[in-house]
Amino acid sequence: MDYSTFAKAITMSLGSIGPSIAIGIIGYKAMEAIGRNPEAAGKILVPMLIVSAFAEAVAIYALVIAFSI
Repeated sequence: MDYSTFAKAITMSLGSIGPSIAIGIIGYKAMEAIGRNPEAAGKILVPMLIVSAFAEAVAIYALVIAFSI
């Protein structure tokens, strides 16, 4: 049995669960905030995108670790 393939699969699955949940919560809260105050959409969009990029970076780190295994 090839344990490195199993380790890569576990690394990617666990490393992508957190960022995917975080991005979902970020989008949900941003849409809720825009729904409550549509005039603030411009002020909400930029921080939302920045935080989403940081959450996505965690998934990219997991991908790099999976490639290095």
